This record gives sequence, C-alpha cells and structure tokens, in this order.
Amino acid sequence: MMGPQMTNRTSTGKGLSVVAWLLAIAVMIGSSPASTELLIRITEGADSAIPVAVVPFSESGQMPSGDKISSIVQDDLTMTGEFRPLPAEKMLSLPSSGDDVYFRDWRLLGQRYVLVGQLTRRGDKIEARYELFDVNREERVMGATASSSVNSSRSLAHHISDRVYEAITGVPGAFSTKLAYVTLQRSGGEPLYRLQVSDVDGKRARVRLESDEPILSPAWSPDSRKLAYVSFETGKPAIYIHELSSGNRTRIADFPGLNSAPAWSDDGRSLLLTLSKDGNAEIYKLDIESRSLKRLTNHWSIDTEPTWDHTGEGFFFTSDRSGGPQIYHKSSENAEPRRITFGSRYNARPRPDNDGRYVYYVHQRDSSFHIARTNLQTEEETVLTRTGSDESPSVSPNGRMLIYATKQGGNSVLTVIAADGGAAYSLPASEGDVRDPAWSPIVQ
Repeated sequence: MMGPQMTNRTSTGKGLSVVAWLLAIAVMIGSSPASTELLIRITEGADSAIPVAVVPFSESGQMPSGDKISSIVQDDLTMTGEFRPLPAEKMLSLPSSGDDVYFRDWRLLGQRYVLVGQLTRRGDKIEARYELFDVNREERVMGATASSSVNSSRSLAHHISDRVYEAITGVPGAFSTKLAYVTLQRSGGEPLYRLQVSDVDGKRARVRLESDEPILSPAWSPDSRKLAYVSFETGKPAIYIHELSSGNRTRIADFPGLNSAPAWSDDGRSLLLTLSKDGNAEIYKLDIESRSLKRLTNHWSIDTEPTWDHTGEGFFFTSDRSGGPQIYHKSSENAEPRRITFGSRYNARPRPDNDGRYVYYVHQRDSSFHIARTNLQTEEETVLTRTGSDESPSVSPNGRMLIYATKQGGNSVLTVIAADGGAAYSLPASEGDVRDPAWSPIVQ
C-alpha cells in the first residue's frame, strides 16, 4: 500500500526538535538511491567457526531457477559466523543419503558435521528429505522431511537451516524470520522513503509503504503480522499500525507534538510510545483496542526510545536526566528508574536480549558512534563494533546476532554481527541508503 504523497511539511514544535537532537545519529542521514533488494557480503568470520559440509542436494524433477536450496542453507549458516562450510569443489564425494556417507573421508577434510539431502518435485510442491551427521561420533544427529510450494523454495531452505542450526547449537534458528528497514532514494532532489520487508539475507524484499516524507522506527508485532512505525506523511509525526497481509493501516497515535518510538508488548495489546503532548517528551503505554493512555515517566528531562525488557513487566528507555543521553531501566511500570550506562556521555537506543543478560545500545566514544552492550548482572560494558557511524541496533530473536546501520564506502548499509561482536556480514542496498532495521520475532 502506498502512503499519501505530501510535499508540504509543517513544524512539529519544540518536542520534536529536542528528540531529533537525541536521535541525531538515527534520523535523516544519507542521500543516495536505494534499490529494493539488499546484497549480502561476508566481511568477517570467526576463528572458532564449526566446520560443516553442506553437500549439494540431489534433485528429482524440475527445480525452480535461482539459488539452490543447499546453497541457501550454506549461506545461512555462514552468515552467523558460527559455521565454516566446506566448498563443494573440495568435497571428495557428494552423498545424498546417510547410507553413502563415509565418515573417514569427512574427517580427512576436517569436518565436524555433514548435511545431505534429496529434493523431489511433486506437482507444484518440492519435498526435501535431509539428514545431519556428526562426523567424529559417526552418528546421525537428526533427519526430517519438509515441503513447500515451488514458489517458496527459499522458505523451505530457511526452514532447513533453522532445524540444522538448532540441532547443532541447541538454540532455535532465526533464518525464517524477516527484516524491516527503511530506504531513501533521491531523484531530482526529491526524497522517496520506502518501508521494506525482506528475508534475513536481504532477499525477497517487498516495499510496504512509499512516501516523500520520512518513515522511522519500524517495530514488529509479536506475531510478525503487523508493523508499527512513525510516518510524517501528514506533515507531522504520527504512529501507524500496518497489517502486512492486507495492507490496511491504522493511525494509532496522532497527538499534538511528538509521536515516536513505538514498541509492542509481548501480548500485542499495547504499545510503548514517546509523546510530547503535555509539553515534554515522556514515555506512555497505549492500549491499542481502547486507545487509553498511561503515563509511565514524569520528569523534566527528555525520556524517549522505550522498549520492554525480557519479563514484559519493565522497560528500558533513554533519558538525559543525568545531563546527557543515558540508558535507564524500570523493573515495573511504577518502579523508580535505575541508570544502566555510565561509560560515556552518550548512550542511547536500548535494545535488550530475550533472556535478560544484556542490553545493546548506541555508544559514543570520542567522536565516533559504536554499538555496545552492558551485562545486566555484572554491569560490564563491551564495545562491539569498530566502525564509526553505527546506529539503530536490533537483536535477533534467538539472541545470537545483532543488526545495525552504519556507513560503508560512503553509503549507508546494514551490518549483522555475532552478539559478542565477532563475525559480521553486511547488507548494502545495491546503490544507496538503508537504515532503521528491525528483526522480526520467531513465530512457531
């Protein structure tokens, strides 16, 4: 669905200008054209990566054109930084079932795991039978059958990747989840913003909204069926809920002044918001069905960028009540705020993991902005990134990866790193600017 095309903008008042200062990194940078589909580029691998051989699957019947299913699985495992797949040209044999796996050959090649499989075309369906083997123990770790429509072969590949990843690590895979992000294209000096949704590897991107006014802060509902975001299409910031299957949009918050930074509750019934309708930027909880509001902060400072913690009872937010932007936490809606970050004069945009161990955020060191995390038990802070214009972190739903926006070769790109700051891959738009990524939940 395409949003209204607005060319005239009205002032949003003092509240917006204050929060825009607080979010100066994350909003309105770059001016290059952007294409719909992102490109994947591996930039760094982990020395401790597990050797795994993803053997090209045998095929019976006509398969869809494009990337092979086994190649997609191999790329999925590579992008985590936790695995080092063996190139097919280095394999001594190409077995398609466990009966043909000779463990001695794979040990000679230094492999820890071997994945084999068979694909069969049955009408408009593709059936995959696959098996994972532990080479050292010479035993089958798992085996399964899965199918999809011919047009959804990438979904089938991501499903297999999820199963393999969980079988080896014990952690659910996140390859079947989605990314939402915003791209900016300029043509003849006029901006065009696009809200887009893609696979985690940047493929199958679809434009969900276009506007010549800014689109900011996409946030996924717990069931991954909706996005909440900020749009300036009426000339001022308002928050919308967008149903992805139908394209239906609802303007959920359009109060005077600032309406920003939506964050869904775990039950999908409410949103945390930043509103300045009473003259100052504060955190509110909005009940989606009744539209009733509950104010959760009340301070002369700027309070913004709320996000629920792993319990669903408390929340993190950014506040300058200590003199500059820092991360704070309230263990419940009525608790007193506790300051979390102390390592620099600027820490903003908190994003916690799902088990309460870490909170990630934008961290300023000297004149550069990086992504950092604080261990919530030990209070130890770790700077994770080495680039200098990093913004908008989003944690993968399994807690093993982190995506953020940064600059690379003069363009704005999305980069994924291991949650400990290790391996990385980048998702640049083929010609330009991409920012504000949001990782969808895992939906069973």
